[in-house]
Amino acid sequence: MKRILIISFSAIHSDPRVMRQVRLLEGDHRLTVAGYGPRPDADIQFVALERSPARIARKAFWAAKLMLGAFDSYYWNQQQVRSAIAQLGAEKFDLVIANDVSSAPLAFRLAGEAPVMVDAHEYSPREFEDKRLWRMLFGRYINDLCARYLPRAASMTTVCRGIADEYARVYGVKPLVIHNAPVHQHLAPTPVVEGRIRLIHHGAAIRSRHLAVMIEMMGYLDQRFSLDFMLMDSDPAYLLELREAAKGDPRIRFIPPVPMPEICQHLNGYDMGVFLLPPVNFNYEHALPNKFFEFVQACLGVAIGPSPEMANLLRAYECGVVADSFAARSLAASLQQLDTEAVTAFKQASHAAAAELNYERDGERLLSEVARLA
Repeated sequence: MKRILIISFSAIHSDPRVMRQVRLLEGDHRLTVAGYGPRPDADIQFVALERSPARIARKAFWAAKLMLGAFDSYYWNQQQVRSAIAQLGAEKFDLVIANDVSSAPLAFRLAGEAPVMVDAHEYSPREFEDKRLWRMLFGRYINDLCARYLPRAASMTTVCRGIADEYARVYGVKPLVIHNAPVHQHLAPTPVVEGRIRLIHHGAAIRSRHLAVMIEMMGYLDQRFSLDFMLMDSDPAYLLELREAAKGDPRIRFIPPVPMPEICQHLNGYDMGVFLLPPVNFNYEHALPNKFFEFVQACLGVAIGPSPEMANLLRAYECGVVADSFAARSLAASLQQLDTEAVTAFKQASHAAAAELNYERDGERLLSEVARLA
């Protein structure tokens, strides 16, 4: 039985991509997982990492290091990195999986002679390029990590073809694409009620996603349409702004989020999943998120803007509508023309697509890479 270490600077129990790796590998391997938060309910050795303190003076100190280009000093003195080395530095592994570029240097340090697989959840060098301060502090730093560590990886994976191609173009690597799809949920489409089309959007309340565009969209739709937001409270101030923007329309509700394993089951009672994501940075332009696949697994029709990665899959499976632009009025125009028959057909198409767009398919690629490396 091989010893495998998974590292992620995230709350493991609520990180869907990391938890899918855990579920795939637990039982058949001696699995150690290092990250934040409580111990996941899994057959693993869990190593809880300490986070760096969030004091203002401390942040200024780290910012100065980044501005001066002291990248190694910045990295190796972060509390989570030091914590991992203290707890795992004497351990031996057959394979180390680094989730995101931020954990790659640590993965190589802990791996010794063992191979390292880097799973890039996003295109890290341009993740928040729409924010000037992020570009100033982290742009050069993350590019430096990518240039030094990605070519050393025995294997690399990422979430979609557009991001894989950019990593290949800039850093000369060849990432394998493993989608952010959940396991096959084996759900059936729920009936569409005549005269009603129930829309839902779920995810994090992140300001740069411009979620208010979907509130604006409702102003162009007739009374058949309702929209529920099921948002994690990641930015309380922004979530309050969204509630204020929607309070004049009784068709818009904000409902409590459900635990990650229950998302698809909860979505199943709706008709269409909506995600209108303006391409304010590279990752948003090439977004192919968990929620797209969760909409499909929940047997919903899907309504999106012209995001190429999502649009290509949607058109291939004919399971929804793609707006002509990212404007609220444009997606509303695509939705307004739908009737009960069309929405029913979309839900049936997602039901068929769910048999292919699931982690059983993508997990086979990861298992193959693990077998090859370990």
